[in-house]
Amino acid sequence: MKYEVKFLDYWHLSSGLSAGAKLDSTVTRDENGLPYIPGKTIKGLIREMAELTENFDFVTKCFGISNEIGLCHFSNIEIEENTKKFIVKNSLQNQLFDEIASTKIGEDGIAESGSLREIEVVVPISLFGEIKNIPNEYKQEMIKALKKVKRMGLNRNRGLGRCFINVVGEEKWEK
Repeated sequence: MKYEVKFLDYWHLSSGLSAGAKLDSTVTRDENGLPYIPGKTIKGLIREMAELTENFDFVTKCFGISNEIGLCHFSNIEIEENTKKFIVKNSLQNQLFDEIASTKIGEDGIAESGSLREIEVVVPISLFGEIKNIPNEYKQEMIKALKKVKRMGLNRNRGLGRCFINVVGEEKWEK
């Protein structure tokens, strides 16, 4: 199953790295400097939504449990290939990023000392991913779980990472 993640706002999936004194946190980038979402990140988000269905067989067979690997494979979510080539060819990677700052405000209404943080964010764009090897009997449940993901990344509760996920293609459904 192929799907599109359309971000409606800035978003940030952390690389775990900082940019020295300038940025406290940078986003995950591929070898061309383009933003992407690791497959394990989307797998975890979809699994969280799948667990809400309380269908234990669906969750364990598709996502795995303990030492057992699930049947489904979740690709990285990336910019569409032709768009990626255009961006790299024209050196437009930096146009995809911005920086935002935030600070913690104390009970007295004054910014707390040393609380200023600056993070790198990605502008609203669409990325594409794929889930392979979904058992036929769980196809509809996977679509429902996928569509329940409405936010991802850092500061989801503060307005970052709002997204809409749409299924755009299907593989042959095999058991």
